[in-house]
Amino acid sequence: MRTNIAVLALGLALGGTGLRAEEPLSAIDWLSNSVSAPRAPAPLGEADVADSAAPETITVTALDAPSRDAVGLLPAAATGLPRGLWGTTPEAELARLIGAAHVEALPSVQALLYTLLLAELDPPADADGKDRLLLARLDKLLDLGAVEAAQALLERAGPTDPALFRRWFDVSLLTGHEDRACAAMRAAPGIAPTFPARIFCLARGGDWNAAMLTLETGKALGYIAPEDDALLLRFLDPEFADGADPLPAPPRPSPLVFRMMEAIGEPLPTAPLPLAFAQADLRSTAGWKPRVEAAERLARSGAIAPNRLLGVYTERLPAASGGVWDRVEAVQQFDVAVLSGDPVAVANALHPAWEQITGAGLEAPFAQLYGERLARIPLSGKVAALAFRIGLLSDGYEAIARAHTPQDSTEAFLKALAMGDLSQQRAAGQTAMAVQEAFADAPLAPAFAANLRDGNTGEAILKAIRLVGDGARGDVTDVTDGLALFRRVGLEEVARRAGLELMILERRG
Repeated sequence: MRTNIAVLALGLALGGTGLRAEEPLSAIDWLSNSVSAPRAPAPLGEADVADSAAPETITVTALDAPSRDAVGLLPAAATGLPRGLWGTTPEAELARLIGAAHVEALPSVQALLYTLLLAELDPPADADGKDRLLLARLDKLLDLGAVEAAQALLERAGPTDPALFRRWFDVSLLTGHEDRACAAMRAAPGIAPTFPARIFCLARGGDWNAAMLTLETGKALGYIAPEDDALLLRFLDPEFADGADPLPAPPRPSPLVFRMMEAIGEPLPTAPLPLAFAQADLRSTAGWKPRVEAAERLARSGAIAPNRLLGVYTERLPAASGGVWDRVEAVQQFDVAVLSGDPVAVANALHPAWEQITGAGLEAPFAQLYGERLARIPLSGKVAALAFRIGLLSDGYEAIARAHTPQDSTEAFLKALAMGDLSQQRAAGQTAMAVQEAFADAPLAPAFAANLRDGNTGEAILKAIRLVGDGARGDVTDVTDGLALFRRVGLEEVARRAGLELMILERRG
């Protein structure tokens, strides 16, 4: 009898929405099943047979209604990209290309991808209101760990659709805004929460009795797996954990599971989890070492600004040595030297800091922080040569190159590349030759030429991003084709900076 009352109560609370198991809505398979699938259609019966030829009421959507695929955080004036960038490329193909983009090797290409993900652009020609391009952009941002950018994009679009709300709910869990997500869930009658999500939100709202009743109901109906039952019991009543062994770590936790494990005093390490989870370790409640490690992972993917990484590095003095602490100490000493402006101190601290930074793959954020400042400090010898290369990885690369007097043929090539004219240079090595060919106005690859002829510039750029990323690890012919495309479509700065990164960072193999 108690179960029947609970079922009735929950049915009223959910507005009669049917609940059943659902397939993941996204290729990102760690997202919570925080909302239920739509109710299955009822079997056809006598009441469904038409008894009139008169048309029924039809729901219509205005053809000129704004598409959420067009939503972005960067206006066209800020990006320099034409609003019709996607041309006639099918939406499904654009979503596939975005999902396939690999940009970890080259920071400049990574930044270009972020621009495409966040830009306000006209929707694809075949957009049908299912938000496939928007979902692909959001999932790539989450894949890169750019949780805050994904959250802002979701809120600009309005997470009223179940697929969008699902992502917004999870992002809110990772950024510590779960109470706001629960409040939105309660206020959105069109969003039917699954049992675990509803239990979590009831408990966060202080309604522990309703949360426990909902748990019992979910178990009776078979909607709560045994492992979820054990976690939810401990989340609702800590006494269930007294004397019990810790719960086994789930191999692929959702943000909802992650937050509940944290709440019961069994937090999961974020290092083996998808990059988006690292955002949880940036909260002030995390220890300093997890904060440093999370900041480094996110800075590598471009998900946080270099200044935020530096802020975490310089929070306090390291009390230990080895591993990450050696890097923290080296950066702190170098930062103090740069602030002093003393060339001797800078010269002594630069090589140890750079060695630590390159070992962690953090050259790009380091160069953004210090490249232009190093160019203003009088240095000599090997230290000056290193400072020049670091400067070429910064936003001030062109001005630094223009003011520099090359000391050898390699520096001459790098200076010419930064200025965009390699016609008088002699390339040494496969990478240099591939870069030089791209700047010699090489003919476009046939596929790119066809894309541009058809007005599908965005498709060509996404393909070039993939090519240059792959070429950085292998076939240098891909580098030539990708850089040539960037230059042809007006992305000259991306082409120059990618070439410099290939030469300086030696992102090969």
